[in-house]
Amino acid sequence: MSVKILFIDSNHPKMHEILIEKGIQCDLFWDKPKEELISIIPNYDAIIIRSKFLITKEIIDSAPHLKCIARAGAGMENIDVEYAESKGIKCVHAPEGNMDAVGEHAIAMLLSLFNNMNRADAEVRKGKWIREGNRGVELMGKTVGIIGFGNMGSSFAKRLRGFDCEILAYDKYKKGFGNEYVKESSLNDLFEKADIISLHTPLTEETKYMLNEAFFNSFKKPIYVINTARGKSLNTADLVKCMQSGKIKGACLDVLEYEAVSFEDLDASKLPEPFKYLIASDKVVLSPHIAGWTHESNEKIAITLANKVAAVFS
Repeated sequence: MSVKILFIDSNHPKMHEILIEKGIQCDLFWDKPKEELISIIPNYDAIIIRSKFLITKEIIDSAPHLKCIARAGAGMENIDVEYAESKGIKCVHAPEGNMDAVGEHAIAMLLSLFNNMNRADAEVRKGKWIREGNRGVELMGKTVGIIGFGNMGSSFAKRLRGFDCEILAYDKYKKGFGNEYVKESSLNDLFEKADIISLHTPLTEETKYMLNEAFFNSFKKPIYVINTARGKSLNTADLVKCMQSGKIKGACLDVLEYEAVSFEDLDASKLPEPFKYLIASDKVVLSPHIAGWTHESNEKIAITLANKVAAVFS
């Protein structure tokens, strides 16, 4: 029996090329509207999605032939994984594919913030040559706290090694990962010592708004915050409140709680006051959910996921 896969979102061509070489039928229907895609899912053995819509219990129940749901990326929050797996459907993703990109992006945002790059660049373009007002801060000697030490957190830690900073990592579900560069730590260790905190956790009920006012106020020192994970893991209003009080010295945000489910846009008509504060602040570096969005990661995700999907049907 031939295997049929529905591509719900566009992906690097390497993905379907690899699958076709293995004799799998690939229908590249990412230009079809959401309603039509949902209506034809029951005809397929596997679906490959990024973030176009939620794969709910109802969609899973409608697809009796479904054996695999694959997400081209790291997070799985747009798939009801628990229910899918209870029905014998294998759920796979490709965090290995964009971990290098995320690690590099987090470093880039942090160095940009510390060295006032965005402000200095804008000033020079306007003919302003302000040196003292743009004096930077060095990463060397700082203590960086990493929350979540999976693919993304470990990638960030790896790229911090050359900066001669202390790296503390906390992971509630992982033990024994410390090494000569990274000290396995408790959350209280981070509260006590960190100058910088970087989040690398999936979005779950447990991590939703994990970074809130009480969390920020638990730190002994004023801190810098990096979020390249998921927008809804950080309460933006609380972030702003703590920036105004001086508890947070600056923030690097690749993700925002105001993103659409698809991560493809913000609702410009509904942007609240906390977001307006962020875009007006030169203590904030923002990017549009692109930390894992490099040309290289696009291809690596495709290759990784294609091989995982093929393995399900081998």
